[in-house]
Amino acid sequence: MAVPNYTYLKLKMPGPNSVITIESTYKHAYDCDVECIEYAEALTEAETLIANLDQLGGEVPDSKRRAGAFEAAEAIKLVLVDPACPNDPGMRISATLDIK
Repeated sequence: MAVPNYTYLKLKMPGPNSVITIESTYKHAYDCDVECIEYAEALTEAETLIANLDQLGGEVPDSKRRAGAFEAAEAIKLVLVDPACPNDPGMRISATLDIK
């Protein structure tokens, strides 16, 4: 049973003894509008992100690409970090790297 008047930024409703009037300022009304717009934009972005994640989740992964199946595009060579250590796993680097 409340009656809002947006022109005067007042809300009137019946009270126990008389009419209750709630007033506001234009700055407060503007701040509330800005907050509502920011919330709506954030909600829209979240819904878009969820839709994109759902779409990505439904894609079938490529059977050729899986963890541990990496193949170097160029020739590689093994360089020992500590040649004196017999258990040194070494590092794999590009065989085409410049000496510098």
